[in-house]
Amino acid sequence: MIQKAKGTYDVFGEYGKRLLYVEELIEGLMEKYNYEYFRTPIFESSNLFHRGVGETTDIVTKETYDFKDRGDRDLTLRPEGTASIVRSFIENKMYGNHTIPVKAWYYGPMFRYERPQSGRFREFYQFGVEVFGSEDPLADAEVISIPVNLYKLLGLKGIKVNINTLGDSESREMYRNALIKYFEPYINDLCEDCKERFNKNPLRILDCKVDTNKDIMKNAPKTIDYLNENSKRHFEMVKKYLDSMHIEYSVNTNLVRGLDYYTHTVFEVEASVEGFGSQNVLCGGGRYDNLVETLDGPKTNGVGFAMGVERLMTALDYENVSMPLINGIDCYIIPMSENEKDYAAHLCMELRLNGFITDIDYNNRNLKNNFKMADRLNSKFVIIIGEEEKNTNIITIKNNETKEEYKIKDEDLIDFLDENIGE
Repeated sequence: MIQKAKGTYDVFGEYGKRLLYVEELIEGLMEKYNYEYFRTPIFESSNLFHRGVGETTDIVTKETYDFKDRGDRDLTLRPEGTASIVRSFIENKMYGNHTIPVKAWYYGPMFRYERPQSGRFREFYQFGVEVFGSEDPLADAEVISIPVNLYKLLGLKGIKVNINTLGDSESREMYRNALIKYFEPYINDLCEDCKERFNKNPLRILDCKVDTNKDIMKNAPKTIDYLNENSKRHFEMVKKYLDSMHIEYSVNTNLVRGLDYYTHTVFEVEASVEGFGSQNVLCGGGRYDNLVETLDGPKTNGVGFAMGVERLMTALDYENVSMPLINGIDCYIIPMSENEKDYAAHLCMELRLNGFITDIDYNNRNLKNNFKMADRLNSKFVIIIGEEEKNTNIITIKNNETKEEYKIKDEDLIDFLDENIGE
């Protein structure tokens, strides 16, 4: 038997309904925020992610699915969404022919070769937003508000926002020099990956999962101590706007995020979910004012976030969050023989086009087994089509809960169902 690849999963049944509900909620929320939907290719030039995500990140060095196509081109299954959206922004010249700021949202599969575990897969879905063309701290606060409001709409409790700032390019450079000076005496105490990061990007050392509990990590310099006045002002305004939106947050000076392109604000949103374990971060993001330029676009400010949808679904399951799902159908149609199937198919199509969830017997079951099927489908009404119904156009319809039976002209069927099926 052929089985699914390691680190992937199938979607069906109750989980599928819950997932669709979350997707629809995301789409509705993005409409209210006036963000535009973007969809980019699942695979892109490998160079896009090496330059955009960063050569020193674990994603690029250890986790990407890289391959050559038949034209000997280096391609990569996208490991995250931001770089692709930036590429689309540049390639389609949105900086010149679009209303600025460009506010984008995306939802789709990403791929990383990592150890599968609860809520973490090699193929996973990501929801994210990007805002291009505004350096206003209000854009940072708005982006942070989106996942917070989504989690509230879904009913998750214990939502906590952690924020920090890396400062602008000047501040980052001062901080980088401070880290080099600090870690240099301890270089032999660090893991092999961190030794490599020390020479390429010492900020990545702070994101290490191996050395995270060592005193040398806990006592490392803090970004907030190396900010210039512009960076301090930006961070203070972000906090002011979050306060005005009544979004509670904590300043976490250890937060740096795992990608190379961030400047100024970085943030994570976590949930205090019982049984969820220590990995309770549901989403993260920040500002990246140099990324568009790094990928050959014009100097353009940017800010965004991304969340793993599987992690969110796991949190909702742990919290036993209920959703208003549709569990059942409106009508189940039973043609009594092959002679009535054409008329039954016509009625089935009419009901569907008028908004009723309708199914029909395709397998020529007997009447008893068809009523059992109607019960399994949790159908509100059962419509029986025999020779008499086809010849007279008078429908036999049965309320599957009260067992009351009615005879109705087919032209009156839609009105009857409208009256008897609640919203």
